Amino acid sequence: MSELTASVAQLIECLTRLPGIGRKSAERIAYHLLRVSKEEAFALADAIRAVKENVHHCKICFNLSEQETCHICRDATRDQTLLCVVEQPQDLMAIEQTGAYHGLYHVLLGRLAPLDGVGPEQLTIRELVERVRNGTFREVIMATNPTVEGDGTALFISNQLADTGVKLTRLARGITPGSVIQFANKEILTDALTGRQVL
Repeated sequence: MSELTASVAQLIECLTRLPGIGRKSAERIAYHLLRVSKEEAFALADAIRAVKENVHHCKICFNLSEQETCHICRDATRDQTLLCVVEQPQDLMAIEQTGAYHGLYHVLLGRLAPLDGVGPEQLTIRELVERVRNGTFREVIMATNPTVEGDGTALFISNQLADTGVKLTRLARGITPGSVIQFANKEILTDALTGRQVL
């Protein structure tokens, strides 16, 4: 069998570092990119470059944005007294797609995982606590994933906010324990939001 050229081998190696992409999938993608036109391949490269150069975290909620603040934080029509705390921007998007929630968000950029070396200082928990203490929120919804780490993160944050007088709630268990919010369907997420419970 003939050996790969250095460029193809490097491309395959880079592709295998993507989540969910094994060696065979990386090879298929690499050979697909070799087959398409230069314009199509370069459009993908340009899109990747644009994302890395233009997208950053909103300075208020840490959602993804190409401006200083994201479109949700800039939207004055949203309920400014409701705050939904999620682990990742993908979770925020999943909740937005339900159409059942019209408040603000705070993205933690992860969850507490002491065994993996992820403590409160690696997340945006300090910024969340400051935001709640200095804001006018009547309710904070803990929408972390229903996993051991997600539940632990929600408990830690609820302890940090216990003296604020703000109502703290958790998504109802319409979401199966051990699942991930971004993969839940719209109906399950809607039920979970509607039937959220006090912590």
